[in-house]
Amino acid sequence: MLPDDLVRHGQHVMTVCNACRYCEGYCPVFQAMEDRPTFAKGDLAYLANLCHNCGECLYACQYAPPHEFGINVPRTLAVVRLASYEESCWPSVMRGAFTRQPALAAATLVVGFAVVSAAAALAGDPAGGDFYQVVPHHVMVAIFSAVALFTVAAIVVARVRFAARLGPAAARNVHATGQLLTGQDTPVRAAGVALGDALTLRHLHGAGEDCTDAEESRGPWRRRFHHCTFYGFALCFASTTVAAAYHLIFGWRAPYAYTSLPVALGTIGGIGLLVGPAGLFAMRGSRDPALGDPAQRGLEISFIAMLFLTSATGLLLLMLRGSAAMPALLVGHLAFVLALFLMLPYGKFVHGIHRMTALVTFAKERQAAPGHR
Repeated sequence: MLPDDLVRHGQHVMTVCNACRYCEGYCPVFQAMEDRPTFAKGDLAYLANLCHNCGECLYACQYAPPHEFGINVPRTLAVVRLASYEESCWPSVMRGAFTRQPALAAATLVVGFAVVSAAAALAGDPAGGDFYQVVPHHVMVAIFSAVALFTVAAIVVARVRFAARLGPAAARNVHATGQLLTGQDTPVRAAGVALGDALTLRHLHGAGEDCTDAEESRGPWRRRFHHCTFYGFALCFASTTVAAAYHLIFGWRAPYAYTSLPVALGTIGGIGLLVGPAGLFAMRGSRDPALGDPAQRGLEISFIAMLFLTSATGLLLLMLRGSAAMPALLVGHLAFVLALFLMLPYGKFVHGIHRMTALVTFAKERQAAPGHR
């Protein structure tokens, strides 16, 4: 939930920014802010998830610390973002997963699923020559289906809750100006604009060409590492989907040849999921800590580590799938994959879902603005 003191602080920060407007050309946050004479909880959650934490506004702000106003927009919105994750979380009992020992929770999940995977392997042949001899296909499908269905349900409910909380506030303020969507400005068009912004991370570098790492440091690497992570994840998902089609439609059993489409997609995606998380972790040491929320360090590191280790165990399994170590590596990899999937609704992955929702809302508001074509 968004605590009252956090709401009051967020309203103070946004009110000062709205009066100043020096940063209005930096990113969508300041453009969306201008449409709001006041800031309800839904408005703050919307602006916080619209923020890409490029950090440019902190160094441009004349009211930033050590000024008595103490305006730090990136950190304030980072704190509000986390609160919006917790508020939208389903089931609600899992809200504490965002802040209470996320690294320990991740490790516990891995160990737990390693036990489950090892037990599943007892139904097969531990010395089998292929994956489905070690863990029977129907057992693997049953375990992954249960985890996947729960994960998808949790993500969908969280997205619906988030959209419901920000929607009325956003609509009220925009509609108050008489700016309504025209017939040619459809939700589909807004979603297309938002998807393009999300896939290119167009707003990650603020008003300049590169991302902000510190007051006098700019570079493209944060955006590039994010791209490696996202597209690596997407390629690995595509690899799994193609492999499922091979098995269910054509009856072709894994393991597949190194030149096959599932292996090629998985290898490229796996490399991306090594480079991206490793780069983002390395950048944490050089990026100005004032640009983020120190309380979220464990949440961020646990997700980065899980992505990296899931990819590393997958690539290692691919390289050693013909060796005697294959059964143990398979059990370990399955444990990391299952733990990662179960963590998705309760970790940094959620920011992608909420940010896309905020970008769609922003695209609708821009379409409704005077002079839009």
